[in-house]
Amino acid sequence: MKTKIFCDIADFKTIKFFNSKIIVDGFTTNPSLMRQAGAKNYTDYCLKILKVCKKKPISFEVFADNSKEMLIQAYKINSWGKNVYVKIPVVNSKGIFMGSVIKKLSNKGIKLNITAVYTYEQTKKIYKCLNKKTKSIISIFAGRMADKGKDPLPIFKKSISLTRRNTNIEILWASTREAYNYIQAKNLKCNIITMPPKIIDQIQNFGKSYNELTKDTVKGFLKDSIKSRFKIDK
Repeated sequence: MKTKIFCDIADFKTIKFFNSKIIVDGFTTNPSLMRQAGAKNYTDYCLKILKVCKKKPISFEVFADNSKEMLIQAYKINSWGKNVYVKIPVVNSKGIFMGSVIKKLSNKGIKLNITAVYTYEQTKKIYKCLNKKTKSIISIFAGRMADKGKDPLPIFKKSISLTRRNTNIEILWASTREAYNYIQAKNLKCNIITMPPKIIDQIQNFGKSYNELTKDTVKGFLKDSIKSRFKIDK
């Protein structure tokens, strides 16, 4: 099974660049990435992105903090394109599970990306709410777990085991920190991994020998030394 690679970015030029690359199967965004990209009008910016990303799946997140407003935003986002997944946080800022929102949208056939997942218990609750005939993604934040000294692998193993019989529901490795995370996700048979552009570039260098890596590293040191005009006084 192939582990699909998504690019985690909201910058328009970067999305346009990677949309033409075979290595990238889709895109994920969030309100923080939108802010970093300089988006002012959320709707206009997303529609601008969809002019260049017409076929590959892309997730746009709601930013409301209550069920009623989330549903309103979700219906609108869903109307933007057939390749759009509506991103819903597993809980709101008060820690309230958004199960009713997930269930209602999923039963209407709206493709969802349930985000900010950290536990197997959350995965189970989400899975129960999803219509198994509707395409859905469950995004588990591996990197942020590891940042806090927690091992994300057991959660992924259980979650993948839970959903693997249903091809419409995919597990996504989120908050990727390094290129080796792709190997980990692949070994786990994780459906998708999303990563920043820098790590996608690193993955394209996979397969180099240790000798080649050594030479590349030393060349980098030499290049920076020359640029800086370093000297050691005699």
